[in-house]
Amino acid sequence: MDPVTDFLVERYGRWARGWNWSVGEGDTDGGVVGVWCCASHSVTTADETSALVVAALLEWRDWLEELAERFAALAPPKPLEDPWHWERACARLVTVVADRTQAESGWYRHCMQVLTWFLTRNGIPQERAREIVESAVGGRFDSWVAPDATVVDSVSSRFAQTVEHRA
Repeated sequence: MDPVTDFLVERYGRWARGWNWSVGEGDTDGGVVGVWCCASHSVTTADETSALVVAALLEWRDWLEELAERFAALAPPKPLEDPWHWERACARLVTVVADRTQAESGWYRHCMQVLTWFLTRNGIPQERAREIVESAVGGRFDSWVAPDATVVDSVSSRFAQTVEHRA
């Protein structure tokens, strides 16, 4: 981890860890932060760099808050009578992540992370959530390619089926 991330996490908590997950091929592939690219392009003077770090942290926080709202809206009802709720949630989350990452380099890694977060938010243990997401998504998305509706439907269907069998 870099010193800036260490500082932000110590000061604000674990949520700050993604402040530099930039769109494209920045410090990390596949993120949603547009104001920060990477140290070699974003670090200039102390004042300018500090302003960029703050802007990136705020952009990241906005994304996390948006996800929290989406997770709440997409949460399946209890008791769950129809696995369609899982399928719908997956399709919507894949679509929004592809859009926010601009489906650039490694975007699918963040997509898988978001799907895992959604499952754990809905009571599925983290390791099981990772297995479900890997089973549904693994190898079906590519860098620099937004998934078409057929691929999203296929992944979402597999996601719902796998949740039903493993949850």
